[in-house]
Amino acid sequence: MACERPRCGGARLPLQLATLLFAGGGMWSMQARADTCYRDDAGHIVKRRLPGTVEVPCPAERLTAPQAPQSSAAGTAAEPGAAAVERAGIDRGPPPAASPIPLPGLADYVQSVPMPDRWRIVDALGYSSNLLDPYNRNPLKADKPFHGDWFFNVGVLSDSTYEYRNLVSAVGVAATERVGSNDVFGHSGGFLLSENLATDVVLYRGDSVFRPPDWQFRLTPVFNYNYAAVDEVGILNIDPRDGTRRSDSFVGVQNAFAEKHLRDVSERYDFDSVRIGIQPFSTDFRGFLFQDNQLGVRFFGTRDNNIFQYNLAWFRRIEKDTNSGLNDLSQRLRHDDIVVANLYWQDMPVAGFTSQGIVVYNHNTEGDSPHYDANGFLVRPAQIGLEAARNYDVVYLGYNGDGHIGRTNATASFYYASGHEQPGAFVRSNVDISAAFAAMEISRDFDWVRARLSLLYASGDSNPYDRKATGFDAIFENPQFAGGDTSYWISQAVPLIGGGGVTLTSGNGVLPDLRSSKGEGQSNFENPGLMLGGLGADLDLLPTLRLAFNLNSLYFAETAVIAVLRSQTFDHKHIGEDASMALTYRPLMSQNIVLRAAYARLFTDSGFDALFPHMNPNYFLLNAILAY
Repeated sequence: MACERPRCGGARLPLQLATLLFAGGGMWSMQARADTCYRDDAGHIVKRRLPGTVEVPCPAERLTAPQAPQSSAAGTAAEPGAAAVERAGIDRGPPPAASPIPLPGLADYVQSVPMPDRWRIVDALGYSSNLLDPYNRNPLKADKPFHGDWFFNVGVLSDSTYEYRNLVSAVGVAATERVGSNDVFGHSGGFLLSENLATDVVLYRGDSVFRPPDWQFRLTPVFNYNYAAVDEVGILNIDPRDGTRRSDSFVGVQNAFAEKHLRDVSERYDFDSVRIGIQPFSTDFRGFLFQDNQLGVRFFGTRDNNIFQYNLAWFRRIEKDTNSGLNDLSQRLRHDDIVVANLYWQDMPVAGFTSQGIVVYNHNTEGDSPHYDANGFLVRPAQIGLEAARNYDVVYLGYNGDGHIGRTNATASFYYASGHEQPGAFVRSNVDISAAFAAMEISRDFDWVRARLSLLYASGDSNPYDRKATGFDAIFENPQFAGGDTSYWISQAVPLIGGGGVTLTSGNGVLPDLRSSKGEGQSNFENPGLMLGGLGADLDLLPTLRLAFNLNSLYFAETAVIAVLRSQTFDHKHIGEDASMALTYRPLMSQNIVLRAAYARLFTDSGFDALFPHMNPNYFLLNAILAY
């Protein structure tokens, strides 16, 4: 039966619309599946690619378009898609939590962002401090500023020494220790105990990693206790009633200065600074001429990326305490001025070697002020020759070098002294000073062994009665050379018995300058001089243990002065061989604990035996340094 067109057309329209919707939905679902999505570590599926995500097909999404009635066949065809949608809903999981950090805006992008300084960053990380540990964070060791950019540092050092020495001694003049002792030479035994406790307090402002501090203030008091025992009276004190034992204590100030950074002169922090007060200074690398802590003003700085370093300084010497050797601020300043100008040049003449040129002027006007030490002995003027008070002006011209040339380590010092003294030690007229000094040490490393060769020459005076003084003398020497304080000749003050109240060598001195005292006496340019040749070796047995040997052969350069003082014919130049051995132990492989034991003996020859017969000079040292 034929139907009418309008009725049939109306019946067919819903079926065609459903077919088109089904086909379009299927194509839309296929298009959704064709998109690329990403799965993150938490299992969430996102369409934006992020670091750490894995590429996966995008799941089909639920249709939001109206659905037409479908036949059973159509429903069967659409069922897999519905199941996929349900599974996709389960796999997506909970939505991610919102980040607490807000997204940056355009105004948040700036050229620099302020950050806390590195000390407060470390505080925020939770690092703790320990006042007893100098190697971890410690507010007492300038590990962080205590206010603004001001830092505070405290150092404590204990230096304990025991010395036993067999040293030539004279029988007492006013009284004797033993009944019937009427000879010139007495018993030679003796020992010394000494304890120095130094507290170094430093306050400075500025970051001093690449440049000097803007301001620095330093104070270093040193507390000393010493106990000495000898076998004869009249040695420790001029009064024989004080006996053969002495205990003493003293507090000295070795540093008390203020330092100001004046300016930077280049972008690499070449600078000029000034330091005023009691401060350490050394004229050369090994302490041959002047190494001490004295009151003065010092301008210093660098140029050309630290290749050149300079010092311009003036010092007025402080009196020393007799028994401790520390600065004694209770006494008036000495009339002894030192002016220094030097220039260091790195990598000159070869890379790895530093050269230094220096000019030192020493102006001493202590002729009108006799001085007795704390034990009652006259030290200015010295009790030799005329025993007349004197003044002197001396200019030292010098060259010093230190470093390495290839695999060879080298140190060299050359000085020429010129000036005049009024009067001389042996003549009442003015005397011209012309003396020379040269020292060199060459060493080379062979695995764990360093071998050394040491050479030294100090000119002597061949005629004490002429108007020329040619014996070289330093201002205040403290040589680290040829064994240093482990050597008998360098460490001990050997008295010239029967030749006046002077010593052949001062304690911690290599020159036989016939001084009354190294710390309180005057320089003496009428002395016998010295020639030294030595061999040595350092053996690093362990990273914490070093064994050192030194053997030095000693000669007087001239003997005329000694012959005059002793009133005897004296032409023996060979003093003897000075042999020493030192064992150094550093249990922490640092300088915080240093234990040292040393033994030295002088194998005498005619030059020493003619002065001190039947002597067996030797020396034993125990030393412990604890530093915080």
